[in-house]
Amino acid sequence: MSQDNINQIIELVEENLLENYTLDDYVKRTGYSKFHLMRMFKRATGYTFYDYIISRRIAYASQYLLYTDISIIDLAFVLNFQSQEAFSRRFKSVYGLPPGKYRKLMSGLINDNKEEVVMTSEHIKGWILTGTAPHLYETVLDTKVYHSGHQSALLSSKDNDATYNENTFGTLMQSISAESYNKKRVKFSAFIKTESADKCGLWARIDDAKNDVMQFDNMMDRAINGTNEWNYYSVVLDVNESAASIHFGVLLLGKGKVWIDQFKLEEVDETIPCTDTLTKAQDLPSLPINLDFEDM
Repeated sequence: MSQDNINQIIELVEENLLENYTLDDYVKRTGYSKFHLMRMFKRATGYTFYDYIISRRIAYASQYLLYTDISIIDLAFVLNFQSQEAFSRRFKSVYGLPPGKYRKLMSGLINDNKEEVVMTSEHIKGWILTGTAPHLYETVLDTKVYHSGHQSALLSSKDNDATYNENTFGTLMQSISAESYNKKRVKFSAFIKTESADKCGLWARIDDAKNDVMQFDNMMDRAINGTNEWNYYSVVLDVNESAASIHFGVLLLGKGKVWIDQFKLEEVDETIPCTDTLTKAQDLPSLPINLDFEDM
């Protein structure tokens, strides 16, 4: 089977991802035997037919969750899962979060008023890897590059041939209860080093019990770009008494490498300004202008 044949089969699968086709249906449509089709597809893609279709449906699901208001149960059936529970289990196995939590947490990392996807990091205890395309990023502990101690965390893009757009990002993050920080102003800080980074920065957000965002900052108004030696960065947010959870991490938008070391959460007083972007005062004129549309 030539590469052109493989590409045609993949194109056929992509065109019918949302159809409830079986392997037998693809056998009939391609004219290959089941054994030959399965063996060559696995050799070319690294996936079985079933795993490829499921992984692509889950990728579709992440986009639906971020950019539409479709309910989770409707999405499960649109993607041909037998139940919402089956869909949620599979989604969580890929992104590390159930779909509802993913929608809440992820829609706002790039866009201040919205949110993004998660995979458990096997390399760094207590942290998870997430983003809109977590399969395009990886995290490791780097024992050769660090600011202090013996190692740092490295978040990097891993596929130079993949397409990264303005909505493609990965983040290394944690989520904790807000209980220990209620009624406090908290500074999230770290030392960061970058290499050929499209855009990156620290981020933190405070959520209430309904997972609605109360305060948020992702440094996108002062993002780190390109290659930089170790420097100190911080985000400062207020945790009020109705806060339920705190989420924080490092965000890499697009390609590049980001090393993170000495991440720290600490209470600060009100002499340290809050960096929350949701309540940030807008630079607006004091009076209306050109109401008659005559000024040029």
